[in-house]
Amino acid sequence: MGRDGTGVIAASDTTIEITFTYRGKRCRERLKLAPTPANMKRAAQHRAAILDAIQKQTFDYRVTFPESARAAQFAERKGEILTVEKYLDAWLEAQRAHLKASTYDGYRKVVNNHLIPAFGKTRLSDLTRAAVKEWCGKQKTSMKAIKNRLSVLRTALAAAVDDETLATNPIYGWQWKSRETVETEDDVDPFTAGEQAAILAKLLGQELNLFKFAFWTGMRTSELIALEWSDVDWGRGVVQVRRALTRAAIAAKSDGETPKTKAGRREIKLLGPALLALEAQKQFTHEASRTIFENPRTGARWSGDLVVRGAWKRAVTSARVRYRRPYQTRHTYASMMLTAGESPMWVAQQMGHKDWTMIARVYGRWIKDALPEAGNRAVAMFS
Repeated sequence: MGRDGTGVIAASDTTIEITFTYRGKRCRERLKLAPTPANMKRAAQHRAAILDAIQKQTFDYRVTFPESARAAQFAERKGEILTVEKYLDAWLEAQRAHLKASTYDGYRKVVNNHLIPAFGKTRLSDLTRAAVKEWCGKQKTSMKAIKNRLSVLRTALAAAVDDETLATNPIYGWQWKSRETVETEDDVDPFTAGEQAAILAKLLGQELNLFKFAFWTGMRTSELIALEWSDVDWGRGVVQVRRALTRAAIAAKSDGETPKTKAGRREIKLLGPALLALEAQKQFTHEASRTIFENPRTGARWSGDLVVRGAWKRAVTSARVRYRRPYQTRHTYASMMLTAGESPMWVAQQMGHKDWTMIARVYGRWIKDALPEAGNRAVAMFS
């Protein structure tokens, strides 16, 4: 307490120190005020207000002295002290040992590129559903991207509740259900038979074989560039999907990661056009490499989907077809199969989905009555 018994003293030429007792402990905090008579009076009034709040049990040390090191001593939970940035950094580092490289890389990008810029300076315990909702409304991206970012945030906050850093997860059980105008990059926008023919006509050799195979298997780019000749069962007419060469796997100099789900590890029926593409590819890599598709410009395995996009963009632009990213070859495959009347369950299995509900939700407008001889009608209609 101050020398005059007021609990307020001049600590320096620019600060005033107040002293009070909270939860049985003597506390000293400095106010950035020059010790003039008027400011000493203000400090005394501030101290009196603190004592009144302590008596009424409404005093919040962190709110009153947000920069005080002592605030952590009285915090009921770490989330009252930690910023969102500090918590997410620590949480992300803890996930590294438990997640696949590609999953961790996806989390890292969401945290560093979106969550920390938006909420990093906020105290973890001060993060509200209203703030997250407002942020969602400002996102100029697809609904899928927003949901992915929310999923990472929800998982991180759930972990904070589990370790008692937070009392509750502010976005538990909540989903973003409306949006402003968004980009359509992730929307289903398949290529017509005419557009496919125009694009393939502008390709030669290995690039032609790669993209023709993509149109007729529905495989992801990361799965295509990881394929090896040993994955092809010529006798049964199927190709086995056993790995995916993601950017994270490439960075780790790995041959690829196993699919994230059991359904992703699958066999795909080699329809006529896909089989022809493989036969044509034999002359380039069958004897010289274990990898099926290689970059003709380097003579080595494709080094990621961005490189593949370069070859794809050149072909689409040259064909004067409205540009859509290579992933639309997967959507094109699904729409062709369903338009031809193939079973949605069969299409789901070919594409690596655990059931056909996702097929019905995303591709519902293409679903027709199931027909026998899965795949053959699509070949006749589109090849």
